Amino acid sequence: MIEIRFHGRGGQGTVVASKILADALAKEGNYVQAYPEFGVERRGAPVFAFIRIDNKPIYDKSKIYNPDHVVVVDPTLVEAIDVTEGLKDGGYIIINSDKPPQHFKFPGQFKVFTIDATEIAVKYRLGTLAAPIVNTAITGAVTKILKLTSLESLVAAIREGVPLKAEDNIKAAIEAYERA
Repeated sequence: MIEIRFHGRGGQGTVVASKILADALAKEGNYVQAYPEFGVERRGAPVFAFIRIDNKPIYDKSKIYNPDHVVVVDPTLVEAIDVTEGLKDGGYIIINSDKPPQHFKFPGQFKVFTIDATEIAVKYRLGTLAAPIVNTAITGAVTKILKLTSLESLVAAIREGVPLKAEDNIKAAIEAYERA
């Protein structure tokens, strides 16, 4: 089983990103779970989303405490919380940032990747300049880096799961995939 934890803020599309990725994984015959964790927080408050992937039915419905990989949708969370909490040795940390991976000082047992999903979202006018929606761009990078699903399945999941500006969201995912 592979478990992924997403860290983001309300309004950035973190929960939708996990759902899109789960839908892409399911298209290829995987068993998946995707679910968020948040309370009555408002826009901008930290949120978590989780994905479990396996080749057999998944019965565990608990929160993911020891993810294999972490995706950080909002880079300010790196300084605000411990995004590596419980992360397994050898885990990947994928961060939406314009800074290079070396900028982030994580223990050596983790592999860090960065993608400027914000720039890509702004380019395709996803959300607003003040609050870009980076979810599809980040899923493109995650797809390329983790190699858990194909770009074709991701594009199909975006086309089905993102009702507004589907083609621009697809372009954002493809560009992030190519840059990753």
